[in-house]
Amino acid sequence: MPQDLPPSGGYGAVQYKRNLPARGFRPAVMLAGVVGIMTYGFWKLGKGIRQQKYVLPSIRIRKIDRISFWINADVEGISELAREKMWSRIHLIPMLTAEEDRDLVRRHLADQAREKALLGSQTSPYNSDKYVRPTYAITPSQVSK
Repeated sequence: MPQDLPPSGGYGAVQYKRNLPARGFRPAVMLAGVVGIMTYGFWKLGKGIRQQKYVLPSIRIRKIDRISFWINADVEGISELAREKMWSRIHLIPMLTAEEDRDLVRRHLADQAREKALLGSQTSPYNSDKYVRPTYAITPSQVSK
């Protein structure tokens, strides 16, 4: 029986390493993608926090018929929440002023009644008859909740 010998020139190279295709992206590409997504997320988070704080940037005033209207100002970069807060305060001013005026009239009439009871009708403790708005704040002794 003849002996089995290798072919002349030897056998071909044996592939012992697995030749599998790469699955997914390279790690550098994955890292770049994650960093990009995180940067975008933190940017949006910061923008939302700034909007929640109602930060009003500088308002550029435009002149209309030589009169400056700060309410009709061109606002650059102002958030919608800040604009809503500003206009809600503007619309509340007449109501708050009327409430304060009613309180001042009530206090003034009470003071006049007290003065009349103490001093009589012919004597006045003031130098003039002109009404002067009080310059002090009166706070209640007991705060109701």
